[in-house]
Amino acid sequence: MAVAVARSRTPARRGAGGSPAGPAGGCEERLACLGPGGAASAARHGAVLETGHGEHQEALTEDDLYCRCLSKTLCHTATPVTVGFYAPCGHRLYSLLDKVTGFMREEMAQREAAELRRGHQRPRSPAGWGLLQVLWFLAFYKPVITERHLRRKNMEFIFIRFSAWQFAGCDKLWAGLVTTLCHHIRHHFGALPLSVYHVMGTRPRFASGFSQREWVLKRGTCLKLWGLLFVLLAGLSILLVALLVPGVKDHRALKVVGSAVASLSGSSLALGAFSVLKNLLVSEKQKIERLTNSERFTNQLGFMSKVRREVEVLVDFLAFMEIFERRRLRVVLEITSLDICYPEKVAGVLNAMNTLLSEANTPFIFILAVDPSVIVPCLEQTGCMKGLADNGYLYLNRTVTLPFSIPEMGARSRLRCLEAAVQTREDLMYRIITGNVERRRAKCRGAPAAPGRQQADAEAVRCIHEAFRCLHDGADPLARYLPTNGAHLRRIVNTIPITLRLLLHRAGAPGSPSPRAAAAWVVLADQWPCRLSWALQCLEDAWQSQPAPDFGARSLWSIFQENVGELSALRQPLRNVLGLDGDPELFQTFLACDFPFTACDARAFLGVTVNLDHSIRHKMGLLRGLDRLQKAAAAAPVSRSVQCPHPE
Repeated sequence: MAVAVARSRTPARRGAGGSPAGPAGGCEERLACLGPGGAASAARHGAVLETGHGEHQEALTEDDLYCRCLSKTLCHTATPVTVGFYAPCGHRLYSLLDKVTGFMREEMAQREAAELRRGHQRPRSPAGWGLLQVLWFLAFYKPVITERHLRRKNMEFIFIRFSAWQFAGCDKLWAGLVTTLCHHIRHHFGALPLSVYHVMGTRPRFASGFSQREWVLKRGTCLKLWGLLFVLLAGLSILLVALLVPGVKDHRALKVVGSAVASLSGSSLALGAFSVLKNLLVSEKQKIERLTNSERFTNQLGFMSKVRREVEVLVDFLAFMEIFERRRLRVVLEITSLDICYPEKVAGVLNAMNTLLSEANTPFIFILAVDPSVIVPCLEQTGCMKGLADNGYLYLNRTVTLPFSIPEMGARSRLRCLEAAVQTREDLMYRIITGNVERRRAKCRGAPAAPGRQQADAEAVRCIHEAFRCLHDGADPLARYLPTNGAHLRRIVNTIPITLRLLLHRAGAPGSPSPRAAAAWVVLADQWPCRLSWALQCLEDAWQSQPAPDFGARSLWSIFQENVGELSALRQPLRNVLGLDGDPELFQTFLACDFPFTACDARAFLGVTVNLDHSIRHKMGLLRGLDRLQKAAAAAPVSRSVQCPHPE
């Protein structure tokens, strides 16, 4: 179903692949315009631009709206979070991923500008004079997480795209994931600050009160350093006196004492410098590669703890740099091409995400860009499924905390792809150039954020708060259907904001679903994905066969009851999907009594249902079509001429 454009929408400038451009000027501008794929991404996906205020603008496509709502939600979601970015087509998957990256860059630039307008402290960068500052803080100060830091809204996203296919030849694909993470963080901040942090860095601690002091002097380090310098100077003084002062030159014991004191104190300082130099030359990536290349790799005790320790150091370093740069940092790890690897490799990457990188309070956002219809059979072929009844859907649900299924391509998205397909590479590059010019002009004018977008964001926040109040209200019937599993509860909490933002972007027709109804629909899709997918597939088939005019007023429960016999006949090929559903009696009570959604309601929600794997519904449609074809073939009479054709 095509998703209409919201009335309060404002123009968004876009670069290659439909991705919105970030702040104009310099390398950031080109990166934001081109996205992670650069010029190749622009040539592959097409460049669609929207000009500044007061000029002609192109309408957002359905894919743009989905990706914008996801990027907006990721800016508010607690980390760590694993996004199941589900789309069936590989080419479209990369295009949508580029759009999400571009929208997150746009949101990052807007937050940075808003923070500066509020008159807060300007962010810092570990480059130029900032490099000396960060080294000074690393050596002599301890960071403190204060209330002011927690209230900061500006953030920086560090995008890392991990193509599993590039590491498919190695024995341990998950090691490639960890080394890619270490390499990009080291490259982003520089090797020297990270090396100094390994030796002298301190993990941030929380403030004991409402103090605004973000840095506390390391008194112990200062005393040790001054003591070493004093002893070194004393030893050098004694040595110089023993060597230069007449009458004392002949005292050999004084020379030995002076040289020994100077050597001991100097060796302590040299040892610290050597440790920094060692970490500067040997990166975290090389350390992990050295461990994995060892012949005793599989039997080496404490190997996983060593890898985990390297990751923990990176997490603590990111927390330190958050306070230094005066902004929040988020590492966005985009995992692609996993569905073209061997099954054992797929399971290894998911295990790495679960065991190594998903610690509490880590600033990681994983975007798992896969096709579930391919990944689930791969997982079911590996030995990691023991204990999960060989159900790949259950394993994937335990990994993903924010499912995001892209529906079928809408009308405007098809036209946009067609437009990009008929254009030449030079046309796409010309659009990028003109887009950069328009963004530079808009930056020089200093155009503020459009009031329409601010009103839309305020309305979205109001609806989200209203939906969450319904979840917290014990008297509301919706509360009794909330799962007791923490992972499922978090999936519901993460999905409700996206669903409401998508609903607000739709045409404002009368009778639009309320926030409470949207929250109930999200709970329904999370708790009974198989039964809801079957009801939606039956509903879609009925709409395609031109039903009666009053069909839209029928309840979804009656449609499910009417076709439950077919679902029972297909229970064997759908046994793993049926294992995802909760209590069947609660499903009946939910749809028949507490939330009697109609066919029109289900059709309205179908375009915004992102937490329901659409590949399940497609599989059901295929099985249903084959079953009907077999029944039709068995019922149709076969003529004798077909059975025994006579030769002419």
